[in-house]
Amino acid sequence: MSVEFESRTCHIRRHRVGSLTSDIGEFLASVTYDDLPPEVLPMVRDAFTDTVAVIMVGIDQPVAEVVRKTLARPLGAAEARSCLSSERVAAPEAALLAGAIAHSLDYDDQSMSGHPSAVLVPAILAEAEFLGSDGRDVVTAYVAGYEVWCELWRRDRSYHAKGWHPTSVFGAMAAAAAGAVLRGLPADRAAAAVAIAGSYAGGLFSNFGSMMKGYHAGLAARGGLEAARLAAAGMSAGHDAIENPQGFLMAYSTQREPDLTSDSKLGKEWYLPTHKLLIKLHPTCYFLHRSFNGTVAMLAGRDVDPDEVESVEVRMGRGQVTCLVYERPQTRWEAEFSGQFGIAAAVILGKMGVPELADEVVQRPDIQAFFPKVRLVPVDEYDERDPVFSPTESVTLRFKSGEVLESGPIATIPGHASDPLTTEQLWGKFRECTAKTHTDSESRELFDLLQKVDALPSVKVLPTCTSIFQD
Repeated sequence: MSVEFESRTCHIRRHRVGSLTSDIGEFLASVTYDDLPPEVLPMVRDAFTDTVAVIMVGIDQPVAEVVRKTLARPLGAAEARSCLSSERVAAPEAALLAGAIAHSLDYDDQSMSGHPSAVLVPAILAEAEFLGSDGRDVVTAYVAGYEVWCELWRRDRSYHAKGWHPTSVFGAMAAAAAGAVLRGLPADRAAAAVAIAGSYAGGLFSNFGSMMKGYHAGLAARGGLEAARLAAAGMSAGHDAIENPQGFLMAYSTQREPDLTSDSKLGKEWYLPTHKLLIKLHPTCYFLHRSFNGTVAMLAGRDVDPDEVESVEVRMGRGQVTCLVYERPQTRWEAEFSGQFGIAAAVILGKMGVPELADEVVQRPDIQAFFPKVRLVPVDEYDERDPVFSPTESVTLRFKSGEVLESGPIATIPGHASDPLTTEQLWGKFRECTAKTHTDSESRELFDLLQKVDALPSVKVLPTCTSIFQD
C-alpha cells in the first residue's frame, strides 16, 4: 500500500466515527411521509405526472421493442403492469422498460446533473404495484431516493468529464433507496441495498447520442430494485461501500478527491426544496434549452432567411459544451446533444418538439448547412445549484448585412426551477404526449390521478392503457 493511500485511509478512519453507508440506511429506515417538507409535494406530483407523459410519448421508440421483446417479456413473472399496459411482467423488468422509454426522447425532467424521475418513477410504480404500496409510501420513496442521489452527488459533482452518465451512476443508488423504503427495510438492510446498488452503477458518456443513453435510466431503475430485493433476502455488502477509499465515491470521482468524510445531511437538511426539478418543454438535452429559447425570443416577429445569417455565437458553461458533442448531427439521437441543432431549429423552424426531432428533419439540407455557422464558446463561471451549468447563457447572432442581435443574459426558461410550469402548462405537455395512447377523457383521468398521487390507496387504481403492447 502506498504511503499516500494509507494516509488517506487512516485520515478517514480517524475522523469518521460512523459510516456514510450506515447513515443512509438509518435515514431510509426512519423517513416517513409526515417528515417530508410540504413544499416539495406538488413538485413530486408533477414528477410522476410528467414522467408518465414522456413514457407514453416514447412508447413507439425503437428502444421500447428491443427491451420489451429481448428482456422484459421472456422472464414470465407477472408482478406489475408494463408501462401501465395490460401486459404484466416482473417488477424490475417493468422498471427497466419504463425507465428506458422515459429517457428515450430526453424529454424527462433534469436535476443534479442527471434525470432522477426517469429512474425513480418507473422503479417506484412497478415495485409499489407488486407490494400494494399506497400513495404516501410512493411519494416518500421518491423523496428518499432523490435525497440519497443528492447526498452522494454533492460530494464530487463533475462526472461527465470522466466519461460517466450521472443518471445511471446515481440512479441505481436512488432506486435502491426507494425500493428499501417501499419494502420498509431496517437500517442495516437498507444500507446493504444501497451498497449493493453501487455495483450496479455505471453508464458511459460515450453512449450519448444513441438508444443506450435512454437505456441507462432503465438499467438504473431495474438495478436499484434488484439491489433492494437482494438486501431484503439477506445479501451482504460492504459496510462502508460508499465512502471506502476504494468504494463508490472514489471509483466515480473525476479528480479522485470526493468528499468522503463530511457528515450526511440526510433528514437534517432537505435537498429537494433547493435542488428542484427542471421540467422540459423540448425533447433534447436540457443544456441547449436556454440558448434555443433565447434565440426564439430574440427573433420573435422576424422572418429570418437563414442564408443571410453570418454566424451565431453561444456562450454557455464549459460542462454544457462538454456534453453537447455533436457539431454536425445526422440523426435525431445526435441532435439531442447538439447546440448547433438547437440554434438551427430556433432560426429555421422556430420550434423544437417531438416532430422536429426526426432524422428527416435533422438531415434537411437547410438545417445541415446552418450547423457550421454556430459556435459554442465555453465559459468557466458555474451555477452553484448545478456546476455543470453556467449561471446564464447568451446568444449573439450576426447577419451578413452587418446587423447584430444580442440575447442578453438568459438565466431561466419556463419549466426551470425558478419558473416552474403551471398546472395548465403541464397538462398541455401531458395531453400532447398521450395523444397517441389515450383519448382526451382517458388522458385527463390519468393526469388528475397522478396530480394527487400521494392520496391514492394504491397505484393499481391508475387506469390500464389498452392501446399499447397488443401483440
